[in-house]
Amino acid sequence: MLKHHVKVLLTEQEVDKRIQEIGEQITKDFAGKTVHLVCVLKGGSFFMCELAKHIDLPVSLDFMSVSSYGGDTKSSGVVKIVKDLDEPLQGKDVIVVEDIVDSGRTLSYLMEMLKDRRPASLTLCTLLDKPDRRVTDVEVKYTGFKVPDVFVVGYGLDYDQIYRNLPYIGEVVFDEEEGK
Repeated sequence: MLKHHVKVLLTEQEVDKRIQEIGEQITKDFAGKTVHLVCVLKGGSFFMCELAKHIDLPVSLDFMSVSSYGGDTKSSGVVKIVKDLDEPLQGKDVIVVEDIVDSGRTLSYLMEMLKDRRPASLTLCTLLDKPDRRVTDVEVKYTGFKVPDVFVVGYGLDYDQIYRNLPYIGEVVFDEEEGK
């Protein structure tokens, strides 16, 4: 692993406040209904658990894991379901919960696939959005924060499987980039 450090981009307090606001908005938008949150693993798990605490409605949860890389380091745009949902989506008000929307390729494909399962409604909620990296349009209804095109970690996002547990969003700064 390259020598690096993590610089705080969004504080724990900023993240917590925004998640509470999103939960309140979902509560208003889905008043009188049960929402079914679908977490895209692994990164979305931290966000989904916190978000669910702030939704004042009946909530059910499910998890799926997808891969779009195969053996390459760049997204192929082809999505492989690593772990599918345990419950059917038909007739449910589904909110897909993701940690970050980057190129949009994987989520665009995933949302189309989930639409075929005939939910009553299907919306996307992400903690972070990197619009500068978008190559495929994907409609995000609930966004925590727009972030610049930097390598972000924390709150479920990782660098080589570490830093997921940070309670804030940080930027990984590689020391050689700063002339150290």
